[in-house]
Amino acid sequence: MSGVQTVTVASGEGDQRLDRWLKRRFPRLTQGAVEKMCRRGELRVDGGRVKAGTRVEVGQAVRIPPLPDAPAPVAAPARPRVEDADAVMLRERVLFRDEHVLVLDKPAGLAVQGGSGTPRHIDGMAEALRFGAADRPRLVHRLDRDTSGILVMARDRATASALVSAFRSREARKIYWAAVAGTPSPRMGTIRYGLVKAGGTAEKMHVVHPDAVERTEGAKRAHTDYAVIEDLGGRAAWVVLVPVTGRTHQLRAHMSELGHPIVGDGKYGGRGQENLGDGWGAMLGGEVSRKLHLHARCISLPHPVTARRIHVTAPLPPHMASTWAMLGWREGDAPADPFEERA
Repeated sequence: MSGVQTVTVASGEGDQRLDRWLKRRFPRLTQGAVEKMCRRGELRVDGGRVKAGTRVEVGQAVRIPPLPDAPAPVAAPARPRVEDADAVMLRERVLFRDEHVLVLDKPAGLAVQGGSGTPRHIDGMAEALRFGAADRPRLVHRLDRDTSGILVMARDRATASALVSAFRSREARKIYWAAVAGTPSPRMGTIRYGLVKAGGTAEKMHVVHPDAVERTEGAKRAHTDYAVIEDLGGRAAWVVLVPVTGRTHQLRAHMSELGHPIVGDGKYGGRGQENLGDGWGAMLGGEVSRKLHLHARCISLPHPVTARRIHVTAPLPPHMASTWAMLGWREGDAPADPFEERA
């Protein structure tokens, strides 16, 4: 390409790295060429020198020098075709959808993102949730594979940025339901243990006493509010959990540390059924499912465009609905948010 040109960052292109923005517009441009133009001061934003990682915003003017020829990029591998049954399943699990936001009821056992040995996951099947939009929906947060319920996705880049900010700033409030072994005491409280990744190949978190978080390498503070809704003679309890922070496996590790692991949690609660003295095993036995009893029940968050709050609720998955019925717990007995009065 010959000649200098000035390009304005368009709506929907803001809040992204300059190099990524540039390479989306000029796919043949290499990363090395972008960084070289930045070092020489040839690439500028609103007249100022920039680095490849400088974030551009809507309305900014980007000065682009004559671009060098570049070899054609290697074609990215085609996304695997989404099986018809999976496409139908995902579309049937959409709880809320407008031009910007999509909320899905994720089934237990289905991974959110891929990894070694995980070929089937929601991110890989997101094409089935396009519904005529220009882009496939983007993930803005995660759920564990075995956790069911609310999963929020963005239908465009600008919405993704706004939703990520809502989660980080805690404007988004997510409420989980769980069945736990034993009955927590007191019946309402906050767990404040920090979390740090354990060693080994399997992803698992270790808890850290709140006083030791600052001096423990890699540890992060983590807060979880909990409230008991119903209990079964001290043998099991229905609890509402609100992750004030959003750490990996936070709810599972926190409830295990409290001595009341989430039912079905073999990773954090062991496989036994008995009272272990300092806590309970995670399996109730009998006809109670051995699947994880943790469900992202509902979410409230500001709409990224209208600013009005969105409220979405996901029904209990079959294995938890069966346990609720077996133990005589009725969904209607739970307040929408048991922590409102305390707040």
